[in-house]
Amino acid sequence: MAGIYVHIPFCRKQCSYCDFYKSTLLENKKTLLVSLMKELDHKANYLEGDRIETIYIGGGTPSVLSIEEINLLLSKISAVYKVSDKAEITFEANPDDLNKTYLERLYNNTVINRLSIGIQSFIDRDLRLLNRRHDSTKAKHAIRDTLKAGFSDVSIDLIYSIPGMSMDEWICNLNTAFSFNIHHLSAYFLTFEPGTCIYGKLKNKEIDQVKEEQSLEQYKKLIEIAEKAGYIQYEISNFSLPGHLSKHNSGYWSGKKYIGIGPSAHSYNIKTRQWNVSDNAEYIMKINQNRTYFEMEHLNLKTRFNEYIMTGLRTKWGIDLKEIEKKFGTEFYRLIINKALPFLKNNDIEEKENHYFLTSKGIFIADYIISAMFLD
Repeated sequence: MAGIYVHIPFCRKQCSYCDFYKSTLLENKKTLLVSLMKELDHKANYLEGDRIETIYIGGGTPSVLSIEEINLLLSKISAVYKVSDKAEITFEANPDDLNKTYLERLYNNTVINRLSIGIQSFIDRDLRLLNRRHDSTKAKHAIRDTLKAGFSDVSIDLIYSIPGMSMDEWICNLNTAFSFNIHHLSAYFLTFEPGTCIYGKLKNKEIDQVKEEQSLEQYKKLIEIAEKAGYIQYEISNFSLPGHLSKHNSGYWSGKKYIGIGPSAHSYNIKTRQWNVSDNAEYIMKINQNRTYFEMEHLNLKTRFNEYIMTGLRTKWGIDLKEIEKKFGTEFYRLIINKALPFLKNNDIEEKENHYFLTSKGIFIADYIISAMFLD
């Protein structure tokens, strides 16, 4: 079982907080699509013949693609790789691209069966600060129109800890999201990445960063309201109704193989990790000249162990002590038990059936626990 991620590095507008690689210059779109299909050929053997169970078209803004361009990509994937008949095929979209005609064609004329919509907030002030193209009215219409078009498997993204956001506004955001009976919610803490517009506003004291204790209270409220609404927190930032977790993202956290297609995309096949150049022009040029367009790291035992700890502890499945002993050996098994002792005593980690899990207390210091469990 493996996955394919396709990065569409185009946006109609630059969001103030986003540091993912993308370009607002869409004139290279057709040329880049040809390059994406060439890369699909190049990486044909990277997954060693594993069946494709998930496809995720992300970005950037994949909804800048026409239906014909989407089908061109998906047809190429099916021609080169063994794709399961029951594959989860996710498409990311911005609300302002989701008019009724586009959604109906997306549902009726493609094999996409899951939509992830970048809402971020239902509050217009937040959306202006984040430099989103849509407003709150369009956000709500986009969700309703997506459901009316026939998509049942729908995920939305929200952001908390936005400067100026009160607890009441955050609660309103969550209640609005869950009122649509969507299957999945991803909720992320706003980070101020160097080089982004919002980082510049922070440095210039145009805005103030939300205090840590307020962010923590918003995160606690997220968990509380999601649970009351019947959603399972299966990863630190991800919540789903039973049976509707993101299979693609769960593949990352469970260590399954995947390839990433497009500028800045990453690939992983247990033995190696690759990451493509983060520049459209360079990517296109090197693909077309059959030159190396990625860097590669061979993963040693310690690196693979640390990645297992990092991804596993973020999820509701935790880390499997028997699996650690089997995959990494007795020495690693003993080391992780010793490293876990202080967290077990403090009730930050619990042990159940030879698994370690973050407790409801430990999840709030997850990054600290995970880094402390790494092998140096």
